[in-house]
Amino acid sequence: MAEFLDKNAVITGGASGIGKAIAQSFANEGATVWILEVNGELARAFVEELTKEGKRAHYIACDVANQKEVKLAIEQINKSNSIDILINNAGIAHVGDAESTSEEDFDRISSVNIKGVYNMLHVVIPIMKKQGGGVILNMASVASQLGISSRFAYSASKGAVLAMTYSVAKDFVHNNIRCNSVSPGRVHTPFVDGFIAKNYPGKEQEMFDALSKTQPIGRMGKPEEIADLVLFLCSDKAGFITGTDVPIDGGFIKLNS
Repeated sequence: MAEFLDKNAVITGGASGIGKAIAQSFANEGATVWILEVNGELARAFVEELTKEGKRAHYIACDVANQKEVKLAIEQINKSNSIDILINNAGIAHVGDAESTSEEDFDRISSVNIKGVYNMLHVVIPIMKKQGGGVILNMASVASQLGISSRFAYSASKGAVLAMTYSVAKDFVHNNIRCNSVSPGRVHTPFVDGFIAKNYPGKEQEMFDALSKTQPIGRMGKPEEIADLVLFLCSDKAGFITGTDVPIDGGFIKLNS
């Protein structure tokens, strides 16, 4: 996709899991990737790896929940670069229902998964308007569309991401800004391995198989599969797509509902 050669893609949480796969895909297609990340060690190592491959990549330390940090990061990029693509990928998970979820946990999830997305939108949209357009892709989840046990705060936050996607697409369609989201099912990332190891010691393979089978297709997704869809939605080939959420879930939503 030669169209990405002159594009700048800002990716939050782009140093691990799905975000890393997305950043790698854009870099492979010639885009300059700007990774906004709180984990400096991971981000620096990944950017160094991409640079050695001849890719164009940069890392900026940024907590998306902090609007001041977001503004400084985006100002640093926009001094001499356009912001053509924004991927709101940064997010954190939580296990608990409405009864067991503490106020502290609810606020923590909301600050990253909801306010973090708002902060990025709030700062980047004026830049995209001024430059004549852009593409925004938000990371929602199957949890935003159907009930999943013990995911109260996480589901609420991803429902908000979905609503923000629709709102931004509606409000800025005439500014040549496209905004979509994707809703992954379970994806095999280091987070999943860590979650299983922590909560089911000695039963890792058994639990991995059980979680894999919750997708009707019989396995978890791969980060690279999510990245391929994101790349397409941000390309000119998807120029007629906006205000849309695309599930990528092995049939989880439609075949389990």
